[in-house]
Order: sequence, then C-alpha cells, then structure tokens
Amino acid sequence: MEYLYYLENASLILQLMEYIHNRPQLKVSYVTVINTIDGWVIRVRLRHQPSPQEDSNFRSILSELGSLYSPSKQLQLALWSLAGGKSPVEVMGRYQVTVISHSQPKTEEIEVLRQQFIKGLAECPQTLART
Repeated sequence: MEYLYYLENASLILQLMEYIHNRPQLKVSYVTVINTIDGWVIRVRLRHQPSPQEDSNFRSILSELGSLYSPSKQLQLALWSLAGGKSPVEVMGRYQVTVISHSQPKTEEIEVLRQQFIKGLAECPQTLART
C-alpha cells in the first residue's frame, strides 16, 4: 500500500514522521521525502495491506496535515527510480529533484536540511518553517 501527499512545511513533515515512528503497527517499508520549491512531497510505502480502520486513520492524519498529490511526470519517474533501487544521489542528478530521505522515517534528515538552508540564507523560507 502506498500514500502520496503534499505538505506545506517542515513542521508538518516532522509531525507526520513522529506519527509514523510512534505506530510500528503500520509496518512501514520506506518513506520518501522530497522538497520542492513550494512544499514537500511525501510517499509512505507499507509492507502490508492495512486494515480498513488503519487505512482510514492514516488517511485522516495525512489529510489533516496535507493533501493528496499527483506528481509531475518528472517527479513520478524519480519516485519510480527510488522504488526500483536507484540511489537518492543518482535520482537527484538525473531528475533534478531534492530527495531528502528515502528510508525508514528519520526526522534528523529534515532538521539537517532546515538548519543548512537557514544558516546559508540567513532567513527561513516558509516551506522550511517550523511552527
């Protein structure tokens, strides 16, 4: 089972990662996080088909934090490549997307990105804001 959503800022991504981390019953295979110019795309792949209740609960959380996402062709190809075993660095170079994470959910990678951008820019873009 796979979920693909758009979230507006880093704070929402971090909330979702925390939610996933605290629910091992979801049996996450991997989470892909991609930063775009105007927000974040997150794909969550589960190892199994969740129960209808688990699916409903997870979709409710995802919808509360973001919205369903239909990727561009370029982003879809990037997601397929990652799922097919290509490295994030290879995918970033080929498809010109910013892959933040493609693994088990880790908030550290998002925090590192936020801090590097804020330090380099001396300001915090809205998509990297932590509210």
